[in-house]
Amino acid sequence: MSGNRGTIKGASNFRAEEDAQKLRKAMKGLGTDEDAIIEVLVNRNLAQRQEIKIAYKSTIGRDLIDDLKSELSGNFERVIIGLMTPITLYDVQELKRAVKGAGTDEGCLIEILASRTNPEIRRINETYKHQYGVSLEDDIVSDTSSILRRVLVSLSTGNRDESSHVDEGLAVQDAQCLYEAGEKRWGTDEAQFMTILCSRSRNHLLRVFDDYRKIANKDITESIKSEMSGDLEDALLAIVNCMRNRNAYFAERLYKSMKGLGTNDDTLIRVMVSRCEIDMIDIKAEFKRMYGKSLYSFIKGDTSGDYRKVLLLLCGGED
Repeated sequence: MSGNRGTIKGASNFRAEEDAQKLRKAMKGLGTDEDAIIEVLVNRNLAQRQEIKIAYKSTIGRDLIDDLKSELSGNFERVIIGLMTPITLYDVQELKRAVKGAGTDEGCLIEILASRTNPEIRRINETYKHQYGVSLEDDIVSDTSSILRRVLVSLSTGNRDESSHVDEGLAVQDAQCLYEAGEKRWGTDEAQFMTILCSRSRNHLLRVFDDYRKIANKDITESIKSEMSGDLEDALLAIVNCMRNRNAYFAERLYKSMKGLGTNDDTLIRVMVSRCEIDMIDIKAEFKRMYGKSLYSFIKGDTSGDYRKVLLLLCGGED
């Protein structure tokens, strides 16, 4: 599934130097030609954008990212710079933003750590350490508390079991364990949930969820909602939902970022930028299936200006 379910594709007759010149022209002199910038960058893939960045420096002698930052602003700038950033580095910068400063953006930490694969998380750890000289785990530990911290630290190891084999006996045992840690007792043993949900393989967990329903007579998500609250609830639900259907999980993230008053631009930008070359086609389809309206119409009604223009292109048009 590498990249072929994305809405953004590479250009076939691609010339990096030519694109670099187009971008320079769009930013030179008075005023900025935002449409020209969008035209070039949205119709290239990430690898091609990296080539443009190099060509820009070698043929024009300036830094493309610096030029874009000085010419653009607000959410539109954030999308464009995001599109220019290698995918692992983009995740790393988002994680750093989530722990930096006064408040913590737990939603961002949960989303990235619950939805990325083991190899992706390992690359994130290496890059994080390289960029900031401190490990992602240390930043999580100093910025979060209690059981949520343990869930995030566990996910950040990128050590989930990846075997496809399911041990039926163990699945029933895990389901029973979860039942006894939550529904069956007064007070919840969150650590038990953490251990099972953070370390077992996807196939195994899907079986556990089926067995759980038989034992508890309700879905695991209902139990989590009634037993937990706040960020811990969000984190465990994210894990369950990513295991079941990751595209639906992202669709829900997008929906929640736009429904109601105000837009959570951090989430909207991050999901659109990080998934546009991977699985945006499938996320869009899930969005339509879950909410009866297109992602396109939601973005259109919730954003404006160049920001809206570029997001609608990342969305890949009306479906």
